[in-house]
Amino acid sequence: MFTLNLIPSTPITFSKSTHQYFPIKRIQTPKNLAEAPVFLTKSTPLNFNKIHACPFGKIQALSTKTTHLGKILENPSRKAGSHVPKAAASSESNPEGEAESVEAAAAAKSKAKTLQLALVFGFWYFQNIVFNIYNKKALNVFPFPWLLASFQLFAGSIWMLVLWSLKLQPCPKITKPFIIALLGPALFHTIGHISACVSFSKVAVSFTHVIKSSEPVFSVVFSSFLGDTYPLKVWLSILPIVLGCSLAAITEVSFNFQGLWGALISNVGFVLRNIYSKRSLQNFKEVNGLNLYGWISIISLFYLFPVAVLVEGSQWVQGYQQAIQTLGKASTFYIWVLLSGIFYHLYNQSSYQALDEISPLTFSVGNTMKRVVVIVSTVLVFRNPVRPLNALGSGIAILGTFLYSQATAKKVSAPEKKS
Repeated sequence: MFTLNLIPSTPITFSKSTHQYFPIKRIQTPKNLAEAPVFLTKSTPLNFNKIHACPFGKIQALSTKTTHLGKILENPSRKAGSHVPKAAASSESNPEGEAESVEAAAAAKSKAKTLQLALVFGFWYFQNIVFNIYNKKALNVFPFPWLLASFQLFAGSIWMLVLWSLKLQPCPKITKPFIIALLGPALFHTIGHISACVSFSKVAVSFTHVIKSSEPVFSVVFSSFLGDTYPLKVWLSILPIVLGCSLAAITEVSFNFQGLWGALISNVGFVLRNIYSKRSLQNFKEVNGLNLYGWISIISLFYLFPVAVLVEGSQWVQGYQQAIQTLGKASTFYIWVLLSGIFYHLYNQSSYQALDEISPLTFSVGNTMKRVVVIVSTVLVFRNPVRPLNALGSGIAILGTFLYSQATAKKVSAPEKKS
C-alpha cells in the first residue's frame, strides 16, 4: 500500500489488488466532436486542482451539454430554436387564433352582462307592478294610508334585519354620527312615502304616477336654490313635463285635490331626501345603497307610526271590520297587505341594486319606462277610464321626463371628461 498526495489537503490511497493490471490507454476523442475538449488534449496536462474544486453535479452537467453538442454536430440541418416546446411555437405562429379567442370571451361576457341587466330590470318592473296593484286593492277596502304605509316600512325593516342576522347582507358599522346623518334623509323619505300612499288612496294609480313623473321639475328648482346650475337644455326639458302633467290633471276622471297634492308633496319629499343625502352622507360612502335604504326604512318607521296612531288610530278597528265584511275572508285582506309591504321593499331594493350595476343615464331611462309599464298595467287591472287628452298629457309628461334624463346625463358627463 502506498499513498500519493496529489493535493496537499486531500490524500488518495491506493491499495494492492489481485486483479490483472491493464495498461492505461490514451483517452480517445469522441467521433462526433470536431476536436477534443481542451482538458483532453496532449498539450494540456490534467489539472487535478480544478477538477477537485468542481462539484460532481457540475461535472455531470458538463457531460450532458457535451452530449447535446454532439447531437447538434451530427445533424447540422436542424434549425436553431427547434427544441422550443410545440405549445409555445404554435402560440407564436398563430396570433389570429388568440385574437379570435379574446373576441369570443368578450362576446360571452357582453351577453352575460346583457342577461343580468335584463333580469335586474325585469325584477324591478315586476315588483313595482305587484306593489302598486295590491297596495291599491288594500286601500280600496281599507282606506287608511297611514297604517298601511307604516306596515310597509315595518316589513322592510324586518326584511333587512333578517338579511343582516343571517349574514346574507353585510351589516354596516353603526355609529352615532351615522345615525345623526340619517335623521334628515329618513324624515324626507317618510314625508314622500306617506304622501304617495295618501294620493294612491284618493285617485287612480295611473294619475298618481303621472304627477310623480314631475319630480325632475322640483329637483331642478330646489337644486338651483341651493347653488347648482343647469344648462338651458335641462330647463327646456321640464316644460313638457309641466304641460303634460297639467293636461293629465285637467282631464283625469278620478281627479281629487287631496290626491293631486299628495303626489306633489311626495315629489318634494323624495327630492329633498336625495339632496339632503348627498350633503349629509358624504363621509359614509362605504355604506352601500341597500344598507343605506334599510336604515332609512327603520328610522322612518319610528317617525311615521306614532303620527299614524294620532291621525287615524281611532278608526282602525272599525275599518278592519268593514274590510273583512267586504271581502268575506280575512286571509284575502292579510295577503294583500302582506304583499304590498314585501314588494314595496323589494322594488326599492331592486332599484338600488340596478343603480349599482348600471350608469345613472340607463337608470333614469329605465325609471321613466317603469312608470309607463306601471301606468299601463294598473289601467288594465283596474279598468280605469282614460280619455284621449288624458293619455296625451301622460305621454307628453313621460316624454319630458325622458328628455330631462338625457339632458342631465350630458351635464354630469361633461365635468368627468374634463377631469
